[in-house]
Formats: sequence, structure tokens, C-alpha cells
Amino acid sequence: MQNELIFRQVEQLKPEMTNALKKLIRVSAVAPENGGDGETRKAEQLMTLLATVGFDSIERFNVEDSRVSSGKRPNIIAVCHGESDAERLWIVTHLDVVPAGEEALWTVTKPFEPLVRDGRVYGRGSEDNGQSLVASVFAVKALKRLDVKPKRTLALVIVCDEEQGSRFGIQHLIGRGLFGKGDLVVVPDGGNADGTFIELAEKSLLWFRIRTVGKQAHGSLPVKGLNANRVGMQVALALDERLHEKFSLRDEFFDVPYSTFEPTKRERNVDAVNIIPGEDVSYFDCRVMPSYDLDDVVAEINGVLADFEAKTGAKFKLEILTKQTAPKPVDAKAKVVTLLKNAIKEAKGLNAHVGGIGGGSCAAFFRKAGIPAVLWSTVDEVAHQPNEYAKIDNMVADAKVFALLATT
Repeated sequence: MQNELIFRQVEQLKPEMTNALKKLIRVSAVAPENGGDGETRKAEQLMTLLATVGFDSIERFNVEDSRVSSGKRPNIIAVCHGESDAERLWIVTHLDVVPAGEEALWTVTKPFEPLVRDGRVYGRGSEDNGQSLVASVFAVKALKRLDVKPKRTLALVIVCDEEQGSRFGIQHLIGRGLFGKGDLVVVPDGGNADGTFIELAEKSLLWFRIRTVGKQAHGSLPVKGLNANRVGMQVALALDERLHEKFSLRDEFFDVPYSTFEPTKRERNVDAVNIIPGEDVSYFDCRVMPSYDLDDVVAEINGVLADFEAKTGAKFKLEILTKQTAPKPVDAKAKVVTLLKNAIKEAKGLNAHVGGIGGGSCAAFFRKAGIPAVLWSTVDEVAHQPNEYAKIDNMVADAKVFALLATT
């Protein structure tokens, strides 16, 4: 009976949830690494929303960062005490979003001008991670409206810096000792379209940059230069082929079931068509199966670069941007997994399954600290894309699951 009351209350909050998500989308929260001014304005917007819910406590943990105008990166913890504080459930979402990308590709609306259409809220950060953030907040609001006290203490953790490594966000909070080994942690920052996938493991993460140095020359006299653009592209293709060949293990537990080595960003070089570039800078995003040692991957990269230096005369500088070895996966029989499966079954009528992913999330940092954390939500996986959207029904359904996690 109580669960049905909770479900009806969450449904009644659907218009408020939609409006809250729209308000959050309007406030850009791009990290300084990507030319943004951080999350402070969005955090202030969120604090206004949280104040209307009735949390027992709301606390901000700011971390200094001189690269943003406010000088700080905000983290927020909002707590709703349960019948017992001996067991705590943490739901971890994030404030920051990735850049809009090429705005011309946004054909439904502009990135930070939210639009509701066909049961979806369009805008940058709608699915990643506004949908889950709003769902977690309104799960608590539904309980407060019904005067239902959670069985266990429910704490929302809303962090900065998730898209750029979490040094100012969840890593800082874990370092402060705010979480315990017996805590239950859910990170709703990935999943599948029907909300039946619970992620227990991640691949290792390696991001690197290669600077190729040749010799600049006039476009009509290529013999007097060394085209860093051409050599850089050749190196990228060679790495793409070599790394996939060398580290080719498959494991169907993961989605995608093999290591990926993707050439992604390239920096601007010369300003004119008739100049042969003397420098080229390209980036790779690698998601590596946990059975491989990242040092072996780096050694293979250096080997390819050495071969090309000898063959072309160009010089290379390898810079490792991110290197995160995957932590041990969460036990499929862990309490947080069982509770989540039961809540999904009750709220959605579906049986959930477990697996691993290639994407990185805040969950990995908890696992490294010995705290079992799972990643779950109901998403179409349109994060980081033009015309990103969140389905309103997904947001509502996930709020029901969050409420059940706290009360059953």
C-alpha cells in the first residue's frame, strides 16, 4: 500500500520535475578545461530547489579553483534521515556538463534553451545528468509530502567535475572520509533504455595527447618542410590498428565487449590553406579491459612513436592526460545490488541484469576506496550528442526506484 502511495505522489510531481529540469538546463555548467566557468551558478539554482524539499540538512563543500570566476567548485550533500542512521544510501549525481559542440547540429533547440516535445526535455545536460539529479531530489520530495520516513538515511551527493576526472568533486569528498565501507552507493549516470542494466565494473581509462613536430613550409614547396599534419594522421591510424590488434581480448560481460582506442580531438594548427603545418596535436580516448596493464599500453604507444621518428624524422611528445586503472568489480550479490534489483522489479515490473561498461563514472572512485557502488538509470544513451534529451517518463520512473531504495 505504501509503495502505491509513493508511486502516485511521484506521478503528481511530474510537472514540477519537468520545470526543475528545464531550469537547470538553462544554466551552463561547463568545466574550465573546456572553456566554461564551472558549476557555481547551477549550484545556486539547485540550492534554491533543494530548500523547497524539506531535507534535514543541506551542506556545500566548495573546492578552490582559480580558473573559474567564483574561485570555487561546488559540491552539495542533502540528507534525509531515516529510521536508523546506521545504514546510509547515497545517490550520486553531477552538476557539470560537456560543451554543446557544434551548435548547427542542434536541430530541435539550442543547447541551453530547454524544449519539451513528445515527452522529452531537450537540452545539454538533460540526460547527463539532469534527469537523474532531478529524479533523486523529487524522490525525497515525494516521501516528505507523504510524511514517510525512510528505512535508511538517504543522502544526495551532487558533485562538480565529473566530466573531467572528479578531482574537485567526488575524489575530494571521498578524501574527506565522508563515506563508509558499509554504505550503499548508487550512481545514476548510465544504464539502458528500459532501466534493467546495473553496472558493476568499468574498464581502465587512458586519455593521451600526441604532439607531432615537423617543419613548417609554404604549401607549394613541401620538400622544404615536414608535414606534421600528414605524419600525425599516419601515427593516429597506426596506433588505432596496433592497439586494437595487441589488446584484443573480448569479454561479453562488458558493453562494448572489447578494448577501444579512439582518436578523438585534434587541435587547430595553421591558419592558412597554403601553409604546411610544422605541428599537429591529436588525442586518444582508450577504454581498456581490466585484465590489461595500462603501462603495457603506454609502452606499445611509445614503440609506435619511436618507429615513426626513425621512419619520418618527425619528433613526438606523448602526454598522458588521464590514467585510471579499473578497480575490482562489485560483487553481484552485494546488498546494494539486491536492493536495486528488487526496487526495479517493484517499480517497473522488470528483471534487472548486471554487467560492465567502458565509460568512467564516480562509481569507480568508491570501488577503489573499498565501497561497493553501482551505476544505474533509465536512459536512451544520448549523452554528449547534439539534441540530447531526457524522457520525462524515465525521470519519473527512476524517482520511484530511488524512493523504494530508501524505504524498503
